[in-house]
Amino acid sequence: MTIGSAGEHTWRYRLWRHLCTAYDGPFTLVGPRETLHDPSTDAPTSYAYADPGFPRAHLAGWGEGWQHMAPLIGGAVRSCRADVLLVSLGLIDLGFYTNAEQTAENVRAFVAGARAANPRVRAAVMPVIRNVRVESDPAFAGQVAHFNELLAKTVADLDEPDSSLLLVPPPASYDFHTDTYDGTHPNENGEHRIAGAFAEAMWRGWGLGGPYGAA
Repeated sequence: MTIGSAGEHTWRYRLWRHLCTAYDGPFTLVGPRETLHDPSTDAPTSYAYADPGFPRAHLAGWGEGWQHMAPLIGGAVRSCRADVLLVSLGLIDLGFYTNAEQTAENVRAFVAGARAANPRVRAAVMPVIRNVRVESDPAFAGQVAHFNELLAKTVADLDEPDSSLLLVPPPASYDFHTDTYDGTHPNENGEHRIAGAFAEAMWRGWGLGGPYGAA
């Protein structure tokens, strides 16, 4: 949902466009990766962004979740000098790898790793956005709801004055029937809704940027 596929803009691009007009200080997107997922090779080998003219750096991966990112985040924060993390993870964890409690433990490991690299790092964390599987798999739907409750508690528990954790309200009116192209991955509407959720949270929580205007 964050790395995007060949031919897409990605919500990262939508957020960057917003911040270019709404934030009055210097900023850039950072991370050790730049590629998109290429459906033809099922690998992160594509640079075919719909608009490649933006800072494409990120730490997203197709099929990667909290358990995959927890061991990587410290090195990424350190090498890329990141000071604000925008995190949308968990769907793949709950779908294939870990239950709600185990995923919440990986959230704690992720935060610890990021703070070990930068004790003043801030993170805006989005709950898991429901996808098409919740319609056919009640157990999965229950795990998503349970994890989002645990995530809210974890973010509140780990929040610190010098290293703020911000729980991002889920995108307003997000509907996987109309905001994705396959029940999971965002289309243009979904990209704007995810970018807008992060933008509004950072503005209201930290005073960064301003109200989201689609761009």
